[in-house]
Amino acid sequence: MPAIDQELDTLAEEFDLLGDWEQRYRYVIDLGRELAPLTDAERSDANKVRGCASQVWLVTEPQSDGGLRFRGDSDAHIVRGLIAILLRLFSGRRPKEILAFDARAGLDRLGLSGALSAQRSNGLASMVARIRHDAEAAALA
Repeated sequence: MPAIDQELDTLAEEFDLLGDWEQRYRYVIDLGRELAPLTDAERSDANKVRGCASQVWLVTEPQSDGGLRFRGDSDAHIVRGLIAILLRLFSGRRPKEILAFDARAGLDRLGLSGALSAQRSNGLASMVARIRHDAEAAALA
């Protein structure tokens, strides 16, 4: 598995190839369509991410190798795509690697902060905060 920075480089190259934000939004939506659906039981209050305007659920599964596997879903197409981007960056990684990565700078590099509404940016920050929280808890376990 490539390091987070390498995965970010790949995403940035993909975004650069697309050019304008209309194409990038379509790509983000397409990424979201590839997410595996969560079960009804996983769409629980415990998995719900607070601070998002749309419904967002994030499931964190510790792996035997010490990594954390993340799965997620949303009722909004763009948000599902944002989840897919976060999963590409963070899923399968060890807590130390997750916590060492500057997610804000990484997402800024993709141009997401400037292209998203304030509500969506806040929701994205809430998703990152939840991933970091779960990584911190796993690092202490």
